[in-house]
Amino acid sequence: MSHFRVAVAILNYNGRKHLEQFLPSVLQYLPAYAELIVIDNGSTDDSILFLKQKFPLVRLIALEKNTGYAGGYQLGLQQLDHPYYLLLNSDVEVKQGWIDPLLNSIDSNPKIAAVQPAILSFNTPNQYEYAGAAGGWIDRLGYPFARGRVMDICEKVDGQYEDEATIFWATGAAMMVRKDAFWKVGGLDTDFFAHMEEIDLCWRFQRAGYELKVVPQSRVYHLGGGTLAPSPTKTYLNFRNNLWMIWKNSPLTNLLWLIVFRFGLDAIAAWRYMLKGQIGHFWAIAKAHVVFSYWVITKRSASNLPPKSLKDCAGVYDGALIWQYFVKKKQGFNQIVVKEK
Repeated sequence: MSHFRVAVAILNYNGRKHLEQFLPSVLQYLPAYAELIVIDNGSTDDSILFLKQKFPLVRLIALEKNTGYAGGYQLGLQQLDHPYYLLLNSDVEVKQGWIDPLLNSIDSNPKIAAVQPAILSFNTPNQYEYAGAAGGWIDRLGYPFARGRVMDICEKVDGQYEDEATIFWATGAAMMVRKDAFWKVGGLDTDFFAHMEEIDLCWRFQRAGYELKVVPQSRVYHLGGGTLAPSPTKTYLNFRNNLWMIWKNSPLTNLLWLIVFRFGLDAIAAWRYMLKGQIGHFWAIAKAHVVFSYWVITKRSASNLPPKSLKDCAGVYDGALIWQYFVKKKQGFNQIVVKEK
């Protein structure tokens, strides 16, 4: 067992510029009980050389090839024996004392599997950032959103989410995870490659009886969009992985209606792309449906955890996010989720 309590693990893929810009703040505010580790995901740039020359004391785990966020962390974390992992994106700036509130919270209750700080925008620090904002939620149809972020609308920080709260999912941009809980539920699903793998993980945490928390007393500043910019590839991964997450974790009793309903909503999204001339995104959604259907036929999640429907989880809006957003024009979390669980 490591004498460090927390492993701050940064996954890097061709992110030399991000390491140069953001690693100094992580090192500067690294408490004595934490160790900084960079897991390199088969970079083809000069990331490894840069780390060895500029940050020789930072522990480096070099993987042979890029297996995405899920695969990179799954392989890298297997080599660490710290009681807590703190998964941190390479494009995050931190401030003094940012880890302490997270550790105090997760230490306070063995039922807490993971916690996240408030995620603010690096470029606009008075605004929540897309990837997690002030804690992840989900609606009954499986669409994720967050306190402080609905669809693409990020709220300004105005004291509205200062409470430590129970959530459905903690962001992969900055997530402290209990090591024993992480491996108990099987860790990250490498089939996801990237996008929504942390939401799938958190759903499995809830299936195993754990809780997730946001601790806004800790704040970090996320640049965002650094690894995979908006593209048909990103659209494909988002739609495929969302369906696969629902299929893996839901009870059979409500799977069929939910998947059929989602297929219909996805088709509407695809045709909206087509009408806007974004044909690549149209075909990305079609491909996502084909691959998802193939996965349903050829494999089922190996997890032996009991399934848990969304209505029985914490951090779930018992309604349709797209109805509130597109029809009722509600863009704020507190407009949609009037009273949190």
